[in-house]
Amino acid sequence: MRRMFFPVVLFIAGAALAFSAESVPAAKSAAKAVVQIWLWGGPSQTDTFDPKPAAGYDYNGPYATDIATDVSGIRIGQKLPLLAAMADKYSIIRSMTHAINGHETASYIMQTGHESGGLVYPSLGAVVSYWKPRENPGKLPAYVVLTETQGRFAEEGFLGPMYKPFYTGGDPARTPFLVEGIIADGITDAKQKSRRDLLHAMDTLGNAAPSDPSIAAFSKAEDGAYQMILGTERDVFNLSKESDATRDMYGRNTFGQSCLAARRLVEAGVTYITINYKGWDTHKQHFSTMNQKLPELDKGLSALISDLDKKGLLDTTIVWCGGEFGRTPKILWEAPWGGGRNHFGAAFSYLIAGGGFSGGKVVGATDAHGEKVIDRPVYPKDLLSSILLRLGIDPAKEYPDGPAKGMPVMPPLSDKPGTGILRELMP
Repeated sequence: MRRMFFPVVLFIAGAALAFSAESVPAAKSAAKAVVQIWLWGGPSQTDTFDPKPAAGYDYNGPYATDIATDVSGIRIGQKLPLLAAMADKYSIIRSMTHAINGHETASYIMQTGHESGGLVYPSLGAVVSYWKPRENPGKLPAYVVLTETQGRFAEEGFLGPMYKPFYTGGDPARTPFLVEGIIADGITDAKQKSRRDLLHAMDTLGNAAPSDPSIAAFSKAEDGAYQMILGTERDVFNLSKESDATRDMYGRNTFGQSCLAARRLVEAGVTYITINYKGWDTHKQHFSTMNQKLPELDKGLSALISDLDKKGLLDTTIVWCGGEFGRTPKILWEAPWGGGRNHFGAAFSYLIAGGGFSGGKVVGATDAHGEKVIDRPVYPKDLLSSILLRLGIDPAKEYPDGPAKGMPVMPPLSDKPGTGILRELMP
C-alpha cells in the first residue's frame, strides 16, 4: 500500500508555488496549457517534416517521395498523410540546431534551454508549473508525464522535488489504465479505505501529536492523495468513458491513447503534460521501425490537434513535438548499421501548434540533403522562450530565491539578425 500511496502524497505535498508573470511586451499571453510530445531518441527530419525527395536512395531509402499538405507549398514525409491534411493547424520549424550529438546533453538543452554545466536547470514543464498560476487548481498535479520518466536528467533541476513531474506509469491502451499510486489492479475502493484505516490505527506518532506542523502538513497531503485515489479526480485517467470511435481515432496503442489521456488532462486543468514516446533511436533497422512509428505518430498527433480544436481548446493549448535532435540524413547501409541513421544535432525539425502560434507556416530551411541550416537558425532557447511568452511567462524573469536567485529563466537570446524569438509564428 505504501508503494502506491506515498508517491501521490509527495506530489500533493509538493503542489507548485505560483508567481504571477510580469507583463510580456513581445507577445500577448494566449496559452493555458502545454502538451509536449517527446520523441525520445531523435526522429529523422527528412522522414518527417523536412523531406528531401531529390536527394536519392542513399538519403531516402524506400521513402522516395513527399506528399502535399492542405497548405500550398508545404510538403511533408510520405508516411504522414493525416497530418498532411491539417497543416493549416500547425507550423513546422525546419531549422532547429544545437550541434550536440549525445542523448543526455542534447536532451538537457532541448528540455531546459540551457547548456549543461554548473547548475542543473529545470525542464520547461517544471518552469511552467513554478511560474504559471493554475486557473483551475485541484488535486491533480500541475505537471504530468505519460507514462514513464525520460531518464536523461532530473526534470525538476534546482527547483527541487516539489516540481518533479508525476509519472503515471501503466499503459493507457490497457483497461484499466493502472496509474501508479492512484489505480491498482484488483484493489477495490473498500480495500483502499480499510488500508487507510489500518494505517491510521498504527500511526502512533500522528495520533499522539496531530497538531505538530509536520504531521499536520502530512495529513493534509494524505487527504489530497486519497482524494485522487478515491475521488472523482481519478476519472480523468478512465479512458473507457470515451466512445469507441474516439479511442479508435487516436489509435489503439500506447502512444495514441496517451494522446487521448493528454487531451483529458488538459480538460481537467493540468498545466503541462509530456508524452514520453520512446523508440526513435534507430541506429539499425531504421525503416522497419519507422513503418510502425510514423503511422502511430500520424494518427495520434493528428487526432490530438483535431480533437483539441473541435473542443475549443487548441487556441489555449500549445502542442509541440520533436526529440533531442534529428538523425543523419545519409543512410548508413554498411555494417554494423545495415540501414540505420545516427544522431544528428546540426539540423532537425519540430512541429508546433495551438496556444496562439500561427498555423500553416514553415520556419527556416536546410540544404538539399537536410544536413545544414541555411536559413533562420532556431536554437533551443529560442523555441522554449517563445513557448513561455505564449504562456505569459517572461523568459528574462529572474528567480527570486534559491541557488538560481537573480538568474533568468532562459539564457539571453542572440542578437544576431534572423535569430531569437519565433515572432513569425506569434501574431
